[in-house]
Amino acid sequence: MMHSKALRSAAIGGALALGAAFLSSAARADALLSGLVTSADGKPMSGVTVSAKADGATITTTVFSDESGRYYFPPLPNGHYRVWAQALSFATGKDAVELGADSRRDFTLTALGGDYFQQLPGDLAMASLPDASPEDALLKKIVENDCTGCHQPNYPLQHHFDAAGWSAVLDLMKNVNVSGVYLGADHKPQGVIDHNQKALAAYLARVRGPGVSDAKIVLRPRPAGETARVVFKEYDVPLEADMSVPAKTPLTDGSDWLNGTPSRRGSLVHDAWPDLDGNLWFTSNVPNHDTSIGRIDANTGAIKMFKVLSSSGLAANTHGMTRDPNGIIWFNCNVGRGALCRLDPKTQKIETFLPPEGMSPTGGATTVDWDGKGKIWVSAPDGALRFDPVTEKFTAFKSPTFNTPNGKGITYGAAGDRDGNGWWAEMIIDTVDQGVSATGQSVALKLPPVALPEDAMSDADRKFYASFFEPDFNAPVPWNEGPRRMGSDKNGDVLWVGDSWGRNLAKIDIHTHKTSFVPLPGPGVMQPYHIAVDSHHDAWLNIWTSDVIMRYDPAADKWTTFDLPTRGTEARYISLLEKDGKMEVVVPYSRASKVAVMTFRSEADLAALKRQAGQ
Repeated sequence: MMHSKALRSAAIGGALALGAAFLSSAARADALLSGLVTSADGKPMSGVTVSAKADGATITTTVFSDESGRYYFPPLPNGHYRVWAQALSFATGKDAVELGADSRRDFTLTALGGDYFQQLPGDLAMASLPDASPEDALLKKIVENDCTGCHQPNYPLQHHFDAAGWSAVLDLMKNVNVSGVYLGADHKPQGVIDHNQKALAAYLARVRGPGVSDAKIVLRPRPAGETARVVFKEYDVPLEADMSVPAKTPLTDGSDWLNGTPSRRGSLVHDAWPDLDGNLWFTSNVPNHDTSIGRIDANTGAIKMFKVLSSSGLAANTHGMTRDPNGIIWFNCNVGRGALCRLDPKTQKIETFLPPEGMSPTGGATTVDWDGKGKIWVSAPDGALRFDPVTEKFTAFKSPTFNTPNGKGITYGAAGDRDGNGWWAEMIIDTVDQGVSATGQSVALKLPPVALPEDAMSDADRKFYASFFEPDFNAPVPWNEGPRRMGSDKNGDVLWVGDSWGRNLAKIDIHTHKTSFVPLPGPGVMQPYHIAVDSHHDAWLNIWTSDVIMRYDPAADKWTTFDLPTRGTEARYISLLEKDGKMEVVVPYSRASKVAVMTFRSEADLAALKRQAGQ
């Protein structure tokens, strides 16, 4: 066992106070910021995103205007703030305020003429692409599956290129890996892009070229009701200096939608969890010298980085993370060989546990979770590992379908259920596996393919896709489901799996293995990545190809969509903190280098703020 240096503890009060606590918060803070948002014709605008950030601060607070166009921030500390308001198809309204007493700032937003495509989140960018003909529908599906395997669709689609320019982009995409590294002259190009390159370039030039576009921008209603009452706090995470980024603070960080979606270069953030005090911890999957895991003080935004030493001398890469019921943070760490790390925020200590020689290391697109029997599950390339925190012993479970005729079924997401069994996904071969703790055996569940119209492609194309196939996370065929990261209901008997390419949730009964599918709602292309399940059995999803998070209530069969304030969130994870009757939803922005916390306000909470503002 290897031990890292001890961690420093700090107490915080991270949760947003609700109800009567708003008034006591107001007494501690210095000012309430509120205002009215209208359009140029004087009509109130509901569901407008309004953000405030103090000069020199690293925390951005965001609220939404109500049905009367009015917005109310929770009480904010004194200081000079930038304040901005934005809605799709409108120019960003900007102002500043010196908060030392209750203040009001009103905004009048001006409608944009012409192309405002760069403002769109990824799902609406994809929804705006034409798909009326079978040819266009297939090309749009390929753009969705194979041209956005490493990034949100709004990142490339914010640009204009002619057919030659898009072909050059496709040349790059088919010959680099997920980190953008060129794979060499001997590498076989990504087959789906290579096969369709000419048609894809022509299609993309029609929709995002220099001339008249075939794209028809699709919007959805702005936030209303519950989704307009939430509050976001977004915490900036510094870019990694080792990555030779132009500046520690990017010129475009996604906060002003008119500037489009930012580059990801230098962002450290991958997964994130709040500890039981509300402080935020995040993993880093970027090679660097100093950061394996970071801690954000939820009160001040102060960040401290911690290093687990790798055999290379760099900080050990980390990826997956979870918090067990005792408040312990677990994460995978590559110290030269994939291992599991344990962090106790109370005792300020990181410990590293290596699987024994001869056993598979942690690895793949690593995910970490706990089960109802107190064990920890972590992905391994060829299955999953179960770790017993008491005996400090690993048990390996192998994927029955790991060896395929075309390559390896590498593990993606993993989860533990309340019965003490483990689950993991072989994403590229549409298979979900269960590790049965009582027997030590593994069972494979093959998901059915996505149903495609008969005229979606020619017989020759179908034959090509069936024959070229080489397992790769970012090279699916059009009928792949793409089971990614999953979440089990620790108070129920359901495993929820995010089928990224299938645009659905797979619902699996952990006892009978009965599987059904819940399609994600439109209007855009929603691709789930990870699932977290709360104590009410609701499933929470980050939509990594867009800038939203979603909640599914299985009892009511109801979806709720919450808009994120930033473009380029590209979240690969979502986590929850339920404490004292309140909930925080934590979303790491892997592209925009932030960690966001969403909290909830009731109608009574807003009524109290409205009275305080004298409105």
